[in-house]
Amino acid sequence: MNRYPVWKYAIIVVALLVGVIYTLPNFFGEAPAVQISAGKATVRVDGTTQARVEQALAAAGIQPVSTTRDAGSIRVRLDSTDIQLKAKDAIQKALIPDPSDPSYVVALNLLSGSPSWLSALRAAPMYLGLDLRGGVHFMLQVDMQAALTKRAESLAGDLRSVLREANVRHAGIGRNGQTIEVRFRDAATLDAAKRIIVEQFTDLQTSESPDGADIRLVAAIKVEAARRIQEQALKQNMTTLHNRINELGVAEPVIQQQGLDRIVVQLPGVQDTAKAKDILGRTATLELRMVDESAEGRAAEMGTGAVPFGTERFLERDGRAVIVKKQVILTGENLTDAQPGFDSQNQQPKVDLTVDAKGGRIMRDTSRENVKKRMAILLFEKGKGEVLTAPVIQSELGNRFQISGSMTVSEANDLALLLRAGSLAAPMEIIEELTIGPTLGAENIAKGFHSVTWGFAAIVAFMALYYMLFGMFSGLALAVNLLLLVAVLSMLQATLTLPGMAAMALALGMAIDSNVLINERVREELRNGASPQAAIHAGYERAWATILDSNITTLIAGVALLAFGSGPVRGFAVVHCIGILTSMFSAVFFSRGLVNLWYGQQKKLKTVSIGTVWRPAGGAALTKTD
Repeated sequence: MNRYPVWKYAIIVVALLVGVIYTLPNFFGEAPAVQISAGKATVRVDGTTQARVEQALAAAGIQPVSTTRDAGSIRVRLDSTDIQLKAKDAIQKALIPDPSDPSYVVALNLLSGSPSWLSALRAAPMYLGLDLRGGVHFMLQVDMQAALTKRAESLAGDLRSVLREANVRHAGIGRNGQTIEVRFRDAATLDAAKRIIVEQFTDLQTSESPDGADIRLVAAIKVEAARRIQEQALKQNMTTLHNRINELGVAEPVIQQQGLDRIVVQLPGVQDTAKAKDILGRTATLELRMVDESAEGRAAEMGTGAVPFGTERFLERDGRAVIVKKQVILTGENLTDAQPGFDSQNQQPKVDLTVDAKGGRIMRDTSRENVKKRMAILLFEKGKGEVLTAPVIQSELGNRFQISGSMTVSEANDLALLLRAGSLAAPMEIIEELTIGPTLGAENIAKGFHSVTWGFAAIVAFMALYYMLFGMFSGLALAVNLLLLVAVLSMLQATLTLPGMAAMALALGMAIDSNVLINERVREELRNGASPQAAIHAGYERAWATILDSNITTLIAGVALLAFGSGPVRGFAVVHCIGILTSMFSAVFFSRGLVNLWYGQQKKLKTVSIGTVWRPAGGAALTKTD
């Protein structure tokens, strides 16, 4: 009756083994480290960079614990914070000869101290939030007025092109802040322009007024369109920030919208505020411009002449100069996708570009007039521009076109990544910054750990006193629940915050509730005169329905918090929901396995250790003990 088959015990053993392995990394703590990342989008962190880092450390007499390289950074783990600072200085001197134009970002960081055999099993600790690990917090203000002004400038250019194509003559188009002003000579032309605006420029509303002998038409962005533009600008900025920060290898960055025009950025583990600002400052602007093919332009490229008026001089990655015109044809705003591939004719690496409708129209007009001329793609970072590539226009282009030529597969992948990164839709400024040191994070971890530990100890002590041996079984089940909860969070690489630790403490109190229901049900069966084996069986079977109902209703509340909450609320909800699922396994399946293992083999069981079993009114109290 109260026996588990071997396969059920096998499930318990496997669950315990997995729980121990994936919980262990959380006990090794974090070691000080130095992280080296690219300071420019065109700089690569590769094996050569790692060799230079190792040489710099050897020259400084520093022996790192380990040096690892991933897709976007090199991480050097060290023994102490003193050695960490010395290593940072040595690496900076080797990689950044000119501090005013850094090619790399060398920042202090923290890495897991787990041994290599756990890492080989892909067992990693939970990510810790800013309040537990320390790091930097920024709040950025997005300049929404600049976004509207930028949109108005774009609409003014589109309106100019459409009126020209429709042969609607005007006396001049200008932009005044966020409004577009068009002057007309007569009312008939004005009416034709108004019809075009109504049909093709739905985001604009118009008004008219006399302007001397002319009629002035003022087009302003509608309120609902302005709201949509601001929302899109905020989302585009968040996406761009996320792409840039992810490329730098910061573990679990938090990028969230706050209010209508603010973005919160949290970088756990980064202790250097100045370097964190460098990370945020790596938001680039992409521009397409025509190369000056005149004799003066070529002379300037060769260094034998001055840069012609209306042009600028930029360098390619190999150091060659390119003279480009100041007029911007397209920006990163118009680019919707960039993917590497191979040319079907010669199997050479290429990059396929896709632009929006406006960009396609501009590219058709520009390419038609400039076949066999070069177009430069420039990337601007921190006010400095660099030519990514300057291909020759071979034919008329449209919404989709490709860049090909003498590039390797790796260069094609890098170029596609840089092009996809896009640009900010609106400028931003940091209005709040906060650095949380590792010491404060360690204090928070200690307080949270103590709250969970003391809560666990109090519950186990109460259960052992009140339910005797069954209480001890419940305590072991509670320990397994905590083990599995931490293991699942570690396997999911969830981010643990202070609210998450609060949810963990709450999960312990809720998990023991299931064992209380089971134990009381067993007592009730004993009071009704059932044999100990029958009471154990009926207690677990009949308590299961109540346990399932209570956990499902609590889980629904947790899912609601997870779906509609944000920030700390979601962190609480994640731990809460996982804790409910693990408690159902430990409180019912695991605890019954212990009881079956202890009592199931005894055929003539007469007593069970479950504390005092009270008889109905008028009867004597009876204590069942072994």
